[in-house]
Parts: sequence; C-alpha cells; structure tokens
Amino acid sequence: MSVVMTTEQLEAIYGYPNEASTVKVADRVTPPYRTLIENSPFAALATCGPEGLDCSPRGDLPGFVHIHDEKTLMMPDRRGNNRIDSLRNIVRDPRVALLFLIPGSGSTLRINGRALVSADPDLLASFKVEGKKPRTVVVMTVDDIYFQCARAIVRSDLWNSDKRVDPRTLPTPGQILAVMSEHRVGGEQYDREWPERARQTMW
Repeated sequence: MSVVMTTEQLEAIYGYPNEASTVKVADRVTPPYRTLIENSPFAALATCGPEGLDCSPRGDLPGFVHIHDEKTLMMPDRRGNNRIDSLRNIVRDPRVALLFLIPGSGSTLRINGRALVSADPDLLASFKVEGKKPRTVVVMTVDDIYFQCARAIVRSDLWNSDKRVDPRTLPTPGQILAVMSEHRVGGEQYDREWPERARQTMW
C-alpha cells in the first residue's frame, strides 16, 4: 500500500484550493453565518484530550447554540449518559470544533476554536427549557468559521426521506448493550422503556 507521508505529497495529488475555498473563512461570526447557526438544531462537537480525539452529537431546538457576540458561542450541555467525554477533554485541552447541520440544507458550517466549561448560575438559567437548566454551558471562542459546500450532503442524499433506513433492520440499543454486557444490562425491556425514560429526561 502506498502511503502519503508529507504535505508536499498531498499537494502534488490535490493541488491548491481556489479562491472560493479560502475567501469564505472568517475569524468571527458574520451575518450569513449567524443565520446558519440560528437555524441549526444539530451539531457535532469535536474535542481532544490525553486519551485521543472524540466527536459527540449535540441536538436541541434550532438556535440552541447562542451567539453571545461575534467571537463567542455558548452551547448548553443537556442531560445525557454522564460520560462527559467532551467536557473532560475541554477542561484539559481547550481546542474544539463544531460542525452544524441544517435539515434540508446542503450547506454545513464548520467552526474551530477554543472552549471552556462554565457552571455560572445565571448563565445556566438563561438556557432553561421547560423550567430545566443544563448542568454546564460550553463557551467557545471562534478562531475560524466557514461553510462547507454541499457535495457531501448531495452524495449521501442525506435529506431524502425515501432513502431512510428502516430502524427494524438495525440493532437496537438494548440489543447492543445486551451483547456487550453478556446480558447484564439492555435487552428488550431496555428498548421498551427507553422512549418514556427519554421523554421524562429530555431536558
């Protein structure tokens, strides 16, 4: 197998980006990028720590990532499984990245920067949903921000409802847990109870 080992080898294969690929990069949230953030209900959060890299899904009501100012974003950490992999990484290495998706749109938005984790009571209160506060808020300083063209979305046909995978053809969380734990946890009861448990603990 031939392995590419240097940036020079990469550039020989790919050449150089055109102006449309570079002029779109900003060091702050511009008005068009603000619109994309405010309409996104989903982002993937990438972090890094001593153990390596991590990428975590973040979903909420559209605009759940608040724009404090053109250099600062704030994202609530809603209820989950308490693994806190992303937060563990951020408190040890502030480098983060966000990838926003907007249902129906081919454009995605990429942001690189640095973050901290805040438990400030007033800040938490500002993110209340149904009377419930997040336990922390990730505060991100934007270093660079730019949109990604639609090729990946078009190739994957991501928003085509006719291409949705039938969930019945996939392993359920309960089945996965049962296999991984030698049936100590998970199973049919887990799957049966999860929708109600999720409804009660959504926020």
